[in-house]
Amino acid sequence: MVSVHDPDREAALGELVRFRQEFYACLTARADALFELAEAVLCTDGPVRSLVGLSLAPEHRRGHGALYDAMNCGRIDIERLRTTLAGLPLPRAADGRLVLAVDVSPWVRPDANTSPDRSFCHTYGRGRDQHLMIPGWPYSIVAALEAGRTSWTALLDAIRLQPGCDVAAVTTVQIRQVVERLIAAGHWQPGDPEILVVLDAGYDAPRVAHLLGGLPVQILGRMRSDRVLRRPAPARMPGARGRPARHGGEFIFRDPASWGDEHVITRTPTRLYGTATAQAWNRLHPRLTSRAAWTGHQGPLPIIEGTLIRLTVDRLPSGGQAKPVWLWCSAIDLDAADIDRCWQAFLRRFDIEHTFRLFKQTLGWTVPKLRDPEAADRWTWLIITAHTQLRLARPLTADLRRPWEKPAPPERLTPARIRRGFRNLRTKTPSPAGAPKPTRPGPGRPPGSTNHRRAPRHNVGRILTTGEAYQRPTHHNKGTKPRRQG
Repeated sequence: MVSVHDPDREAALGELVRFRQEFYACLTARADALFELAEAVLCTDGPVRSLVGLSLAPEHRRGHGALYDAMNCGRIDIERLRTTLAGLPLPRAADGRLVLAVDVSPWVRPDANTSPDRSFCHTYGRGRDQHLMIPGWPYSIVAALEAGRTSWTALLDAIRLQPGCDVAAVTTVQIRQVVERLIAAGHWQPGDPEILVVLDAGYDAPRVAHLLGGLPVQILGRMRSDRVLRRPAPARMPGARGRPARHGGEFIFRDPASWGDEHVITRTPTRLYGTATAQAWNRLHPRLTSRAAWTGHQGPLPIIEGTLIRLTVDRLPSGGQAKPVWLWCSAIDLDAADIDRCWQAFLRRFDIEHTFRLFKQTLGWTVPKLRDPEAADRWTWLIITAHTQLRLARPLTADLRRPWEKPAPPERLTPARIRRGFRNLRTKTPSPAGAPKPTRPGPGRPPGSTNHRRAPRHNVGRILTTGEAYQRPTHHNKGTKPRRQG
């Protein structure tokens, strides 16, 4: 049998080998055990059900004691690992720009009273149409999105939000650092399209755009349907007295009479939703007040102008009534092609939800019952590196489909199906981890003895988005009148 020389496959395999070696170099303590723990996550059969169960995988050559020792006492050079992730090939949109999505996913720990730094995490779907605040560790994750219908993302960063932090401020610093690493890695050059950052309604998109001033980024975020924006201030009439107006007329989302004529309107046929209609109004801004997030701002409050987009569709796949989606983009004077690019990029933001589901249901991100939040951070980065290896193995792994699954082309395989064949691919890549050394287990706690050092209990904090005390959102209370937001 004559082997066929495939340059693309060899290049993909070389990229995977280089990342595995660089990942091992980022492990500064308990490197062999941590590396083989990530190997067990990738190669074990079926979803990860328990942390100790990974020690039974053939790829993990050490015992369960070494596994827990690596989780509790191991060390990872996270900054070097972040730089490595930024240097990998990244997906791009159809126009060649990078599209980043930012979202928060909670690691729920309601019964971990001895675990510090827990916060009340917003969860949805655990009860019937209920928004619940459950204690846990929320993580802010940044990922690069692909074009088209896919469940793949390229993870770039993860930060555990501390109790009492300002989500917008922390997210802004995180995005700035990610963009700077991408520029240093050569993913953006002067003259390239600006990087598009997509946010959900939980973020204050105008504030994030203001804090990221000076970077080559555009902010696209969803706004709640009870918001009120302002138009540009009218021209000052000759001979007028008094202070010049800073804001124009109101644009009330719930009042079509206040909308006026659109700047751009587009209609695009879709496969599932019928015709998607996008209406755009140029140069709208929120009226800021010296409260909450803007308390202590030096000088006059800024005017943050952008483009407002109202997206409507004919129908939903479930047959329900479709509600309009309001989007705000920090760019102005957009044409019809730019408007379509914005709302289509926002729909791609939901790909990161597939990544969260893969993390929790298949890779076992939230399975371990860890007490130390630093150990949770190490486990989180192990899961991110495992997902990155799956992404790099996409052109290398054969499809091992189940008899009841439909055949799929190689470029359409999901991360879970790539993971099935990673064990066969692993034999073709050298493992930098050393062989385990024979040793004897320690004596452990004498039989019958009790633990006289009681673990301390910790209170649960709150993640603050505005610096004010937490209050239940008004729209969560049925029968209340919607509020107006400026």
